[in-house]
Amino acid sequence: MPDFVRRVPPGDDRERLTCPDCGFVAYENPKIVVGSVVSEGGRILLCRRAIEPRRGFWTLPAGYMEMAETVEEGARREAWEEARARIELEGILAVYSVARIGQVQVIFRAGFAEPDFAAGPESLEVRLFAWEEIPWDDIAFPTVHWSLHRWREMAGRPLGAPAGNPTEAEAAAMRRNATPLDPQPGL
Repeated sequence: MPDFVRRVPPGDDRERLTCPDCGFVAYENPKIVVGSVVSEGGRILLCRRAIEPRRGFWTLPAGYMEMAETVEEGARREAWEEARARIELEGILAVYSVARIGQVQVIFRAGFAEPDFAAGPESLEVRLFAWEEIPWDDIAFPTVHWSLHRWREMAGRPLGAPAGNPTEAEAAAMRRNATPLDPQPGL
């Protein structure tokens, strides 16, 4: 089997991995991540990661989609794998494009279908946090910050169109646990 080379195939406008013998193009496309902000009584389910990257940091139950599953099935599966939680999806909360790492993240708003949850094999622990208890300095990824802030913004409201990537100023405010309209962190 020949080694693939990077070149611009005929009719294309960017370099692709291509077989020099037959011209087959091995397209590299973004990965799809699915997950949920699961809440109960105003508290949010977070999972402390037992795996890299960001082992020991808190995240939403989320992960890569598998072949032959819908985004909804993937989000429910990830909640089970990471938090042993059976969830009911309410709708899409946000869709984030993380181009620098080739990800598209589809995040749902959800509640529990059953009241039980426990750490799954990819989590050190799982907990429900009130907003003021969230360990903001130990959140694993920027999109978790974004998702949590979108959840709070939409609490008790119909979802409508999903949120997209925040501006740089909005993202910075979220890291400080503030919103652009609420410059006092923690309120």
